Amino acid sequence: MKNFLSKIPEQVKRLSVLLVIIVIGFVVVTSYLVPKDFGVLGHYRASAVQSNANKEMHYAGQELCASCHEDILKTKMQGYHKNLSCEVCHGPSLKHTDEPDQFKPNKPRDRKFCPICHEYNPSRPTGFPQITSASHNQRKICVTCHNPHNPTPPQTPKECEACHGEIARTKSFSAHADIPCTRCHEASEKHKLMPREYLPTKPVKREFCGGCHATDAKSAPEIPRIDLATHEPRYVCWQCHYPHLPEAK
Repeated sequence: MKNFLSKIPEQVKRLSVLLVIIVIGFVVVTSYLVPKDFGVLGHYRASAVQSNANKEMHYAGQELCASCHEDILKTKMQGYHKNLSCEVCHGPSLKHTDEPDQFKPNKPRDRKFCPICHEYNPSRPTGFPQITSASHNQRKICVTCHNPHNPTPPQTPKECEACHGEIARTKSFSAHADIPCTRCHEASEKHKLMPREYLPTKPVKREFCGGCHATDAKSAPEIPRIDLATHEPRYVCWQCHYPHLPEAK
């Protein structure tokens, strides 16, 4: 036996000890730490279903809200908040459905509430309505101008930066700062109201940027120039240069 063990490589011995420890640990965990009803109904404790059912309910759900507030739901379903549950803004309202006169749902009136979702944040999706609350209609609560159930702006934004704040801030430091957005993008008026349904265009040919940057372009002499025929001819310019901050590297 000693001769046999001496022939086993040291690495195999160490791995064998580790394997034994893992097996023992698995047996201990499954025998003493895992609940007996785990896996009976799925990858969870079967008794968890009843445990959750026994918890006190606080939320009514939008369907129950709609049973009394049909007019508000109709307005809400036509607006940008149609997929937002009523109780996201009004808080748990089950007691209100049982005793509506005694328990009133919360009505947010603090300017800090709506900016939880709409304060400018570069990580938010492009086109998501954002504001800088420090300068946006100061001292007015949001519902003064916006119907929270259909918060379409009372006036359609005239400038692109109303929704594209991050791009506007980046572009302001760029050589393209003075170029209007519509020089490169065509956007219908419907884009301002339904931005995801009506997307603006963007240049698809190299000749567009070449209108200013080609060697024979009739533009200001200080503008950087390239030979369209030899400068990375397989690519459209914005595949290498971010157009809102296109400084070459």
